[in-house]
Amino acid sequence: MVTERIIIEDTHRIDAGKLERAAEILREGGLVAFPTETVYGLGANALDEEAAKKIYAAKGRPSDNPLIAHIADFSDLKPLVAEIPEAAGKLMEAFWPGPLTMIFPKSDAVPYGTTGGLDTVAVRMPSDPVAMTLIRLAGVPVAAPSANTSGRPSPTTADHVWQDMNEKIDMIVDGGPVGIGVESTIIDVSGEIPVILRPGAITQEMASEVLGMEIGLDPAITGDGPMNADVKPKAPGMKYKHYAPKADLTLVEGTAADVVRTINHLAGKKLEAGYRVGIICTDETMELYPDGMVRSLGLRAREETIAHNLYAVLREFDDLEADYIYSESFSADHLGQAIMNRLKKAAGYHMIKVTALSSKRPH
Repeated sequence: MVTERIIIEDTHRIDAGKLERAAEILREGGLVAFPTETVYGLGANALDEEAAKKIYAAKGRPSDNPLIAHIADFSDLKPLVAEIPEAAGKLMEAFWPGPLTMIFPKSDAVPYGTTGGLDTVAVRMPSDPVAMTLIRLAGVPVAAPSANTSGRPSPTTADHVWQDMNEKIDMIVDGGPVGIGVESTIIDVSGEIPVILRPGAITQEMASEVLGMEIGLDPAITGDGPMNADVKPKAPGMKYKHYAPKADLTLVEGTAADVVRTINHLAGKKLEAGYRVGIICTDETMELYPDGMVRSLGLRAREETIAHNLYAVLREFDDLEADYIYSESFSADHLGQAIMNRLKKAAGYHMIKVTALSSKRPH
């Protein structure tokens, strides 16, 4: 398969004519990668079960991992869902279009191939102008998981998509780098109490304030281990190893001084043994790491910079052929919750928690 690539040079004044071919491919059951404000998505007609199967095949994605249906107008939601709970209406008014996915009881129009066999459907309305224009032109809801090989760091540029999807899909729409850099927040509104299944830029605090109530967190977010293999995931990214670089990634938690000391010790041992070692840190600590391939995610004081750069840095270490990566940890509050969720999954939950005592003699 030859993968076409088109470039949208001005995302504020989009020439819809440049997207007509991409929209046609989606209507005809093909695959098109396109930018959203979170990450690049791999799009197919969400109402076409055979098209959904092509997504799973291109990504190498387990078929019980649900897909998110993307819409461009509020009126597009009703045909996809059996009901719209009151909480969902409030969240839609506050955060759509934007980086929020909600899980509803599905209508009969949505095939089980899109929902991973579930009676619920995940839906979001992206705010990215390229995505909005393309979905409207296609005239169908667009299922669009991240446009990467399943398990790898999600793509935040069209070049990342090309690395993973060239010759596997019909077209890549290049709209430049994305804004946020981590996937949308997923909130399950199908039960009595809304529950966050995947953290993102719409934080628990933000959603709770809109609803006037404390909303739940799925144990898959707060836990330090993967979901049980027998459990059917209700949302993307819950069950399987995700976002992972090729190198062995370890997270180190503790006070700033203890983390720096431990990472330098562990990295030093691997470097002495002849391995290529990457270190993930922030602007505040970058100069404290004298050895290894050191990359900053941005300013710890500005979590949005950390989220924006996370996947690009993980992919860069793949390009640099790192054998081992050691990463600082981050706060589990606000956007940090999403950052730590992604890092834990990328590391396969391999974490070292350093106490003041253990930091004196790290192993």
